[in-house]
Amino acid sequence: MNQNKKRIVYFSHGGGPLPLLGDPGHKAMIDFMKVLPEQIARPDLILVISAHWEETVPTLLGSPNPPMFYDYYGFPPETYRVQYPAPGAPAKASKIAQMLGNAGIPSRINATRGYDHGHFIPLLMMYPQADIPTLQLSLIRGLDPEQHLQLGEALRPLLDENVLVIGSGFSFHNINAFSWRPNGKPDPANDTFQNWLIYVNTQLAYAETRAALLKWEQAPSARYCHPREEHLLPLMVCAGLAQAQAKVLFDDQILGKRGLAFGW
Repeated sequence: MNQNKKRIVYFSHGGGPLPLLGDPGHKAMIDFMKVLPEQIARPDLILVISAHWEETVPTLLGSPNPPMFYDYYGFPPETYRVQYPAPGAPAKASKIAQMLGNAGIPSRINATRGYDHGHFIPLLMMYPQADIPTLQLSLIRGLDPEQHLQLGEALRPLLDENVLVIGSGFSFHNINAFSWRPNGKPDPANDTFQNWLIYVNTQLAYAETRAALLKWEQAPSARYCHPREEHLLPLMVCAGLAQAQAKVLFDDQILGKRGLAFGW
């Protein structure tokens, strides 16, 4: 795998459509997203695992032109007119479903669902031309770490293709603890968990990384940072796919809390 140009990325995607509104609490993240493509070889396809879609089995978007799914509430009217007209890739969705089946993982294709904000918000910042075909893959209900590591491991054949895989989540996702201001107060509890994530994903061999992620709830301040773990699980899919040590691409504040991005 070419370590100079990333093929797999996990990042913290921010709060709803706020990045598109120029929210000061997202400035560091916005700046990062805009230059992130410079670290990535231009892909033929983008596959996004979004924290905002859960199904009983892994499910892929199947529309050739997915609509928009505005899965946020209470924001200005213009945020419900945002468009990201990137084409879908239904033929590739079928091939990925077959790939999962070969690994013993049942899956489905949804031909009507649209891009949710975990998908279109970051891609609007990264690839605003919307000219790269893109797919979305759901999480699995129950949020079992083992299933999501296995999901990433089943996607390993994608490493032989020019596909960018994005885990779109948030390394800190305690809604009640965000400061909603540009700069938050020091948060030692968050720091300990972010430091744990960095160590586990950048310093260990994959077998050790896998074992640690399976027991992530035992990490310091784990449940403070993730009262519900849907924003952490895209990282596990990425780790299972990469099976290599990550690089820290982003380590800064978003909504007053420290958030991370990793690349492989």
